[in-house]
Amino acid sequence: PGKRLSYQRHKFRAEHWFIVAGSAEVTIDGEVKRLGVGQSVDFGIGVAHRIANVGNDDVVFVEVQTGTYFGEDDIERLEDDFGRASS
Repeated sequence: PGKRLSYQRHKFRAEHWFIVAGSAEVTIDGEVKRLGVGQSVDFGIGVAHRIANVGNDDVVFVEVQTGTYFGEDDIERLEDDFGRASS
């Protein structure tokens, strides 16, 4: 609760997130949406995205990646609460 992933994008993969438990706030290219259990969101290659836990319980979500490359070096961190943003 109260934490969020990096605001990031990828050059070689798209992602699909499906919320299994909890309440999440998802940011996609600057647009914020609230998602709950059973809801999902898709974003394409190059689209900036982030998920945040805005509830009091853990957020559990399934992430499905599609594309041509899935390495950690395909993460461009635009903002990061843990000091890992790209320079």
